[in-house]
Amino acid sequence: MTSRRVKVAIIAGEPSGDRLGADLIAAMKMQAGDRSIDLVGIGGEEMQGEGLVSLFDYSELSIVGVSAVVAKLPKLLWRIRQAADAIVEAKPDVLIIIDSPDFTHRVARRVKARLPDLPVIDYVCPTVWAWKPERAPAMRGYVDHVLSVFPFEPQVVAALGGPPTTYVGHRLVFDMGLLSARAEQLDRRRKQQLTGLCMLLPGSRKSELTRLLPVFAEAAAELSALRPGVRFVLPTIARHQAFVAEQVATWPVKVEVVVGAKWGAFAQSDAALAASGTVLLELALAGVPCVSAYKLDPLAKLLISKITGWSAALPNLIADYPVIREFFNDQARGNRLARETLRLMDHTIERKAMLEGFDTVRRAMSVTRTPSEHAAEIVLRFIDRPNVTGDPSAIAH
Repeated sequence: MTSRRVKVAIIAGEPSGDRLGADLIAAMKMQAGDRSIDLVGIGGEEMQGEGLVSLFDYSELSIVGVSAVVAKLPKLLWRIRQAADAIVEAKPDVLIIIDSPDFTHRVARRVKARLPDLPVIDYVCPTVWAWKPERAPAMRGYVDHVLSVFPFEPQVVAALGGPPTTYVGHRLVFDMGLLSARAEQLDRRRKQQLTGLCMLLPGSRKSELTRLLPVFAEAAAELSALRPGVRFVLPTIARHQAFVAEQVATWPVKVEVVVGAKWGAFAQSDAALAASGTVLLELALAGVPCVSAYKLDPLAKLLISKITGWSAALPNLIADYPVIREFFNDQARGNRLARETLRLMDHTIERKAMLEGFDTVRRAMSVTRTPSEHAAEIVLRFIDRPNVTGDPSAIAH
């Protein structure tokens, strides 16, 4: 008996999406039964490891910041047309777009216009809760279902008139390194033990490092003056190690720069000064009190009035109240950041309140199965029932 062949079009535009896509493909294979899955689309090494032959090098799509998008727009538009044409020609049973909305949503619109009956699944909801809320109702024209990674998103998307949305969970909830760091933090929390270690997390992109390292240098110097004996650790990635080490070598305080030991630093730190981003969620789930700082690029500053969200910190949005203090642009001053961080390095009411807020975040994000397992089930149901409306009660359970 021959197996039924299913063709899945899938697009990811950056490493985080590549990981999600690879996990989803693997889960679909596990749940496919007698169906054989063929792949077409765009992805990186992890998705290629699951059998995808990428249409082109997806690193071209890793564009961050308004300035970068404007600079690379002509090539981006060419790749959008190329991807859409290839998917239409392949005539897949489903199209899955993963994050990177500047690219993936434009491809989906083009494909849907030419294959109107093709189910389109968006894995990772665009940040309609932060800015451009009009994107939510617009998505109904080319997205049949959204798989969200944050628990507050289904309600937000519904209120904005967007497509049916299901919270499938976030991969960080199952990350073994993070879970190990959390266990160590919980143990020291019970014993009321402090290490005197402060973690510095100025971002994972060169542009972020360039803007934030000078501010973090001021904060570290001030914190060291306020608390003699405080130690600093700065986890970074291999491609930025030389640049970061060169920068911190000029600081008036000693900083240990580590590569490949991120979760160890999370386990041992009393508090962190961190760039705004996913790292704040990592800190919350691990139980490391933190202060958030960020400086926007010049063009993004001009668009700040367009931001509609009340917070940029994911833990705040998940808990639905200000758990983490945030400081942007001119507010991100070293002397202020140092004092905010210092309050979290002792047994203070601020530290206690933040840790209780992090407990709320963990409970809200709790799921009984992995995101990829839940997401795969929904995608396969769309393949089996291509004419379904996308109602969550019919699809998600």
